[in-house]
Amino acid sequence: RRERQRFVDKNGRCNVQHGNLGRESSRYLSDFFTTLVDLKWRWNLLIFLLTYTVAWLVMASMWWGIAYLRGDLQQAHGDTYSPCVANVYNFPSAFLFFIETEATIGYGHRYITERCPEGIVLFLFQSLLGSVVDAFLIGCMFIKMSQPKKRAETLMFSRAAVISQRDAKLCLMFRVGNLRNSHMVSAQIRCKLIKSRQTPEGEFLPLDQCELDVGFGTGADQLFLVSPLTICHEINSESPFFCLSQRSLRSEQFEIVVILEGIVETTGMTCQARTSYTEDEVLWGHRFLPVMSLEDGFFRVDYSQFHATFEVPTPPYSVKE
Repeated sequence: RRERQRFVDKNGRCNVQHGNLGRESSRYLSDFFTTLVDLKWRWNLLIFLLTYTVAWLVMASMWWGIAYLRGDLQQAHGDTYSPCVANVYNFPSAFLFFIETEATIGYGHRYITERCPEGIVLFLFQSLLGSVVDAFLIGCMFIKMSQPKKRAETLMFSRAAVISQRDAKLCLMFRVGNLRNSHMVSAQIRCKLIKSRQTPEGEFLPLDQCELDVGFGTGADQLFLVSPLTICHEINSESPFFCLSQRSLRSEQFEIVVILEGIVETTGMTCQARTSYTEDEVLWGHRFLPVMSLEDGFFRVDYSQFHATFEVPTPPYSVKE
């Protein structure tokens, strides 16, 4: 079957684009800090470099302008002449003085004198502006580097979901795993069924969301994700798949979105990993191969069999039938 459009990709990216926002786009500027954090790395680095480059050139030009207006750039001065900034003769020297002041390097060769009130005011303005720019941009870069998005890439989902019997009950199952030795604290999993439907009043809902029970009442949705786990949804009279059979599965069109959330043990930040399964990725009458084995003093996980399934005898009828 031809691969159809997904609501959520296998890697967790949501295929939703917002268009024709009109005046609502101004809300991005009202929260400019979050907008910068959400940008891609190449745009963040470009804004970072351009902001500092423009700020440095503008401030250096202001110091050079003060020296030019006061006549400090002229080499011939008497012994009693006091310049605004000592040893500033041209634009490169004014730029170096600004960098030394901004970075608090303090080589001692160039320094501001007390007989330059406009230079003192510019020095205070430079200190305030530099602190604001540093706090804004460095804070943005720090938050972007510390985002736990990369941690979500080490959380694995099985490529397919399966339907088979477990404890004499028909269940929809898929597998999750953690590739790192560090744990996910308070890990919780949720499932959403996205399917188009029409209400009795005739209203068409193109992407109606329905919750799939994966153990809310029993606490099975709270995971101790040390080794790969098989998440189970029992198909009963309250399940949206109550009327689903092996034959009707071929004609159905739905998408199961899986959301795994937890706290990264090393950083304490909340991480979320997502994936989805379409009807083509649900295998009727299959079960996952075991991946755990007992070795000398420890348990070993074989991730080469993580996605592997095998067929098991399963009635082709729905639970309703």
